[in-house]
Amino acid sequence: MAAAAAVPIQVDHDVVGDLDVDDSESITDAETLYGSTQSVTASIYEYRDVHGRLYQASKTTEYIFPVDEQQLQGYDLAHEYMLILFSNQLYLAPISNLQTILDIGTGTGNWALDMATEFPSASVIGTDISAVQPTFAPPNVSFQIDDAQLDWTFQPNHFDFIHCRFLYGGIDDWAKLYRQAYTHLKPGGWFQNVEIDIETLSENPKVQNDQDHVFKTWCQLFWAVGDKTGRTMRIGRDGTMERLMKEQGFTEVVHTSYKVPIGAWAKDRKLKQVGLLNWHYIDQSLDGFAVYPMGQVLGWSREEVSELVNKMRRAIRDVRSLSFYTVKVVYGRKSKEGQ
Repeated sequence: MAAAAAVPIQVDHDVVGDLDVDDSESITDAETLYGSTQSVTASIYEYRDVHGRLYQASKTTEYIFPVDEQQLQGYDLAHEYMLILFSNQLYLAPISNLQTILDIGTGTGNWALDMATEFPSASVIGTDISAVQPTFAPPNVSFQIDDAQLDWTFQPNHFDFIHCRFLYGGIDDWAKLYRQAYTHLKPGGWFQNVEIDIETLSENPKVQNDQDHVFKTWCQLFWAVGDKTGRTMRIGRDGTMERLMKEQGFTEVVHTSYKVPIGAWAKDRKLKQVGLLNWHYIDQSLDGFAVYPMGQVLGWSREEVSELVNKMRRAIRDVRSLSFYTVKVVYGRKSKEGQ
């Protein structure tokens, strides 16, 4: 399948102005343009309630990103922008008549809850190492504290659809994860994985070609963190997901890519909405992304981490950066003869 990410994102010059003219006064202030995160998330939290500051409780996996309230709000924003990106679809795999659904790394549980609404006769299970899911859920949804890196305790050949999203930096053995998904799918069932290529790119050649830009520094540091912890941050690059899926026996494998703007600078209306939500998600999450990886894994001081975060925040708040990253989607089917 051709990658949608190959097509440049058209720029809304009413927002970013003329890139060839250095006229910073003509550019709309980021906070004026995007508003507050609180106002953007208000409509989401009318029907999704996350209580308190909660942290991962797994004794087997030391997750490097926080699960406090601020970060959880960011994850909810990411869920909303993904819905818009997928044209209000929760999945791309050609599934139907589902009875058993598994969401690995369910986080706040939004995807699982929405799937339970779309498939009310299906049983939906969401697993995570942290108990950050809603206390109350529809009767066809259950949440379990479980580490997907351990051997799964579900029955083989059980699920019609298995889904996981944004697990980069949290998995030691991706081949094992894909293999267990294959084992626990029913013959004919589907597995879908959605991940981010964490390299921030730019449609502005001045930014993209600047080898010293913070966008380059940021991704290289996180790649180094993944290399050091043994939990790669490169899962969304170089066709790795597609290759792993085929190696584990999946058939009818489809892969595609989406450019996701950071900010409302895209001319396309849908991408502008995606970019607005994504800007709030990234802007409020930067500190949480960096504190543990840079401080605890790479040994940086708190002041050094803050300097990096502030530099990255200034860059994504500059609408002329035309920043974006790529979301990779791969799905495949367990053959009807598979066991």
